[in-house]
This record gives sequence, C-alpha cells and structure tokens, in this order.
Amino acid sequence: MPDSPSSNEDEYFLRQDAELVKELRAKRDAERQAAERKSHFMKCPKCGNDLKEVTTDHVAVDVCNSCGGMWLDAGELDVLKRVKDTRFGKLFGDLMKALPGR
Repeated sequence: MPDSPSSNEDEYFLRQDAELVKELRAKRDAERQAAERKSHFMKCPKCGNDLKEVTTDHVAVDVCNSCGGMWLDAGELDVLKRVKDTRFGKLFGDLMKALPGR
C-alpha cells in the first residue's frame, strides 16, 4: 500500500474542506447579521436613542423620548387610516391629505 494519498483522496478532502469553510462562513454571516439587527432594534432612526412602544387606539407606535420622533411598523399605517373617531385619526387624515400624490 502506497504511503502517499491518491489524487482522488486529495480531491475528496479538498471538497470536504471547501464545504466546511462554506458552512462556517454562512454561520458567521448569520451571527453577524443577528448582532447587527440586535444593535439597531428599538433604536430611533433619526437620533439613535432608545424607542418606547406606546399603544394608542389598538396601534403600537414607537416613540423616541429624545427627539420626539414617532415610528410605525408595517401595517400600522393602514390601521391608523381606518381610525376616524379619534382626534389622532382626524389629525392623521388631514396630514395624509396634505401629502403630495394622496
């Protein structure tokens, strides 16, 4: 039996190593993406301070205590459009009418 590996063995181990590296890269990329997402979760896009979730009329609004910005999650804008009976609903309706293209 020869002591040196055959070219088939070399190819096999090279493929195994390439697959292992690919899996490790994918795992590290996922970990980095999760860490990046966590660092931005509930942070104000304007000033970077923490956001506080406030529920008003069945709609959760994220409010920044520092700059006073209000941020809506997906779908919350549609809920606010349907709120007609509240003062905020009327104000929101007036604001929506003032926007170009509405």
